[in-house]
Amino acid sequence: MTDLHARHRAVSPDWLTLYYERPLEITHGEGRHVWDADGNRYLDFFGGILTTMTAHALPEVTKAISEQAGRIVHSSTLYLNRPLVDLAERVATLSGIPDARVFFTTSGTEANDTALLLATTYRGSNQILAMRNSYHGRSFSTVSVTGNRSWSPTTLSPLQTLYVHGGVRTRGPYADLTDAEFTAACVRDLEDLLGHTRGAAALIAEPVQGVGGFTSPPDGLYAAFREVLDRHGVLWISDEVQTGWGRTGDHFWGWQAHAENGPPDILTFAKGIGNGMSIGGVVARAEVMNCLDANSISTFGGSPVTMAAGLANLTYLLDHDLQGNSRRVGGLLIERLRALAAPVASVREVRGRGLMIGIELVEPGTDRANPGAAAAVLEAAREGGLLIGKGGGHSTSVLRIAPPLSLSVAEAEEGASILGEALRAAG
Repeated sequence: MTDLHARHRAVSPDWLTLYYERPLEITHGEGRHVWDADGNRYLDFFGGILTTMTAHALPEVTKAISEQAGRIVHSSTLYLNRPLVDLAERVATLSGIPDARVFFTTSGTEANDTALLLATTYRGSNQILAMRNSYHGRSFSTVSVTGNRSWSPTTLSPLQTLYVHGGVRTRGPYADLTDAEFTAACVRDLEDLLGHTRGAAALIAEPVQGVGGFTSPPDGLYAAFREVLDRHGVLWISDEVQTGWGRTGDHFWGWQAHAENGPPDILTFAKGIGNGMSIGGVVARAEVMNCLDANSISTFGGSPVTMAAGLANLTYLLDHDLQGNSRRVGGLLIERLRALAAPVASVREVRGRGLMIGIELVEPGTDRANPGAAAAVLEAAREGGLLIGKGGGHSTSVLRIAPPLSLSVAEAEEGASILGEALRAAG
């Protein structure tokens, strides 16, 4: 154990997870690469949990941070803040929500917490619908709407949460149905569930479940849900903390794969917009956002420095069509990974969209999750010079691949080759 690891364990809670048998200290990064304290270079296919969205040490972002820090670092929401207004205007327009209002937070957890506050206040109900296998954050309210036991440490809750089918296409009671049949069955389940409630406030859903292992329903499921929700007056919250800003390639927001009946009532975002800076936020139409009848502020949400970083990062992403790059390079990467994984008995499925790819591992010859194999591949990939993540539902057995959206074709090929060797070594 290194001295730093020992010091970490002495002052940190036991439940604060570290990757790897020999935990890694990352000291600096550039582009799609990072370096550790021993000078080893790694191709980064996880981006600080989908947070380094464009590139490490992106000059445009670091310059914006430095220049703003040289003027003023902090003021709070009690004062006018030009970078906040500039970024809010752009996010409101991009959101697709009419008459949109934007509230900035410091994280995705806080964004989802705010969305739950808005929905329950607007509807006068503490009932929330959530998806099985979901993850929405680590606060008291957000763990209570998280449908993944590994990330929900308590059943105590300020909310009454009811879980809906549909977030996982290839497991569960409807897995053997066609896409159309799957959607119809999930809609019937939702209708039945709402028949037993006293008026739910909202459905919160990730268009692609992140911590759950990059699972997703057929396109159009949430549009079909929306018809049912609207009849019951239930709001739709789209958790875009991991799917937003073009990561899925085909769409700028994950909800746009389900857009037939319009945008969500509330959209939450975080992670990638700050490229490592602490930015989260909520977008909602004005009547929903303005429903609070008490004072509220954010001390650190929307700070001048983080807003300057977000503006620079969003500008770079749009100017360089990183959504298009995610679609093109991500498409090549997923096909390459499918080819490499095909002969590996422990690989159940390679799935994903754009640069959001999951590889699910099972015990060979069965459908049982194989967290041991996932841990082994994680270690082998690191030894080969590649950093990836892991997640999954009932057990942590899915490899999560989510590099910065500026990933090149050559880097995609390099990472796929390393991962292919790691998969073969693990069996």
